[in-house]
Amino acid sequence: MSTPKTDFKKEYRELYTAKPEPGLVLAPELPYLMIDGAGDPSSPGYASAVEALYGVAYAIRFALKGAGVMEYPVMPLQGLWWTEEDHRSDFAAHRDLWQWTMMIMQPPQAGVAMLFDDAVATARKKKPSSPIDRVRLETLREGWCGQILHVGPYSTEAATLERLHTFLEEGGHTINGNHHEIYLSVPGRTAPEKMKTIIRYPVTPAG
Repeated sequence: MSTPKTDFKKEYRELYTAKPEPGLVLAPELPYLMIDGAGDPSSPGYASAVEALYGVAYAIRFALKGAGVMEYPVMPLQGLWWTEEDHRSDFAAHRDLWQWTMMIMQPPQAGVAMLFDDAVATARKKKPSSPIDRVRLETLREGWCGQILHVGPYSTEAATLERLHTFLEEGGHTINGNHHEIYLSVPGRTAPEKMKTIIRYPVTPAG
């Protein structure tokens, strides 16, 4: 019997597609691998955290495929960003002040029995110097969100953010969570001017 195949980017298409004009999306509760950190995302600490996250994500993927449960592509990297002063993240602040939680969405089966613990153990053996033990499996609850597609390098997000904030304010939608980015492109593999990033904020809808 062949292993069932699925693509969660297609199954949850509304969460991984956005337009250059702002809009609203309803984000359901879903399981994510998460790892927390602080400081400049160009630092070695950030890189090692992301490495740990992918190590566990791939270990879960191979375990589910090996057990004949399902086969799927590992989902895109995502990040929650903020500072102590502003949950929307002050991008004018020094990068060393940034707080972040990096995430990768997981299939529901990732939390079954000892699968997550086994995946952590497997990833730790392959990358003993990586901060694997900081990775956790947690449900993300955002509900209604405002979002927009940013095309270009991260350094030019300001104008895109302004359009999104204006849309939310004029519509009476109140931001109630952290700045959320979904990375649809991989740095180094995509020209900076063609990079695609979904920017999202949980909101309390008007009315």
